[in-house]
Amino acid sequence: MSREPSAPAGKIPVAVLGATGSVGQRFLTLLADHPWFEVVRLTASDRSAGRPYREAVSWVQAAPKSERIAGMDLLPTEAAAVAGCPLVFSALDAAVAGPVEAELAAAGHLVVTNAGSHRMDPDVPLVVPEVNPDHLEVAAGQIARGVGAILANPNCSTIGLALALKPLADAFGLERVHVVTMQAVSGAGLPGVASMQILDNVIPWIAGEEEKVESETRKILGRLRAHGESGIGGWFVDHPVEVSAQCNRVPVVDGHTACVSVGLGRRVAIDEVRAAWEGFAGEPQRLRLPSAPARPIHFLDRPDAPQPRLHRDLEGGMAASVERLRPCPLLGFRFVTLSHNTVRGAAGGALLLAELAVAKGLLTGRGLPAMASTAR
Repeated sequence: MSREPSAPAGKIPVAVLGATGSVGQRFLTLLADHPWFEVVRLTASDRSAGRPYREAVSWVQAAPKSERIAGMDLLPTEAAAVAGCPLVFSALDAAVAGPVEAELAAAGHLVVTNAGSHRMDPDVPLVVPEVNPDHLEVAAGQIARGVGAILANPNCSTIGLALALKPLADAFGLERVHVVTMQAVSGAGLPGVASMQILDNVIPWIAGEEEKVESETRKILGRLRAHGESGIGGWFVDHPVEVSAQCNRVPVVDGHTACVSVGLGRRVAIDEVRAAWEGFAGEPQRLRLPSAPARPIHFLDRPDAPQPRLHRDLEGGMAASVERLRPCPLLGFRFVTLSHNTVRGAAGGALLLAELAVAKGLLTGRGLPAMASTAR
């Protein structure tokens, strides 16, 4: 039985930036009883800093706030506020996240961000843990030079798509993707979309979303640049797949649905496609990380699936689901995939990314307990 470093010997103190927003709240619900991490700092905007969390937050989660968190004072979002926290979770709005996260990384923190500010930076890993864990090598190199690093969680609609595409790309090659998303209102944050805009309606435009899906998917499915390899674009080489996205906001609370057509690199039988999904697992499953779903992709085997209300919470919202697999007369195959946008697509995905980074030793030697080895 092999042994893998899996858990820190003691809890790691963490900070949550932007703790009052919807993603910040989701972080706190997921971190409330986490076996590896303990929230010790909360930050918010200047208008909320200095107030107890319970007074400043408009709580929208189904789970209640923990009393310990509710009583914590909110701090300003700056480097001094998170001193003593080697790991920082950022739920900041993209409009303010960029310089703050860069400052914290320069000060030695490992910043795991849900914001979009640094996703396409040439030296920032954009990671879906089951899909491209090797991209963490770039951050490991930065940390080895004595600075911190930023790890970016992808766009909420990109994550479910990348999970569904990864097994197909590995098994058969991937040449073309056409995706139409139907995205939940929670993806718009707080206060979200006005009721008179979204009720009895579909909005066929989400600012910047289609560009994010197209560019982020290629980066995530891409590879690390080989040592000495020429070219521009930093450490990452995009996958050559062509991606065309159309994104829509729909009156669903949680759960992003995507209708996908794919052109594969070779001719395969439909049963081979299903088998690629059903046999798929990645580093989080091998390492048995606390937030990892046992099966990252569920093939639902029913013709009217997946549906947000029925399937978004599979494995605590951390698993993607697929169905409606059938031939596509244009590209080869088509299917529907669903993922929980505020769990797997936001705070839960970032939390799993942080667990992977810790298991891979990115925080080792930073005044933290050594990693404990657990039999596998």
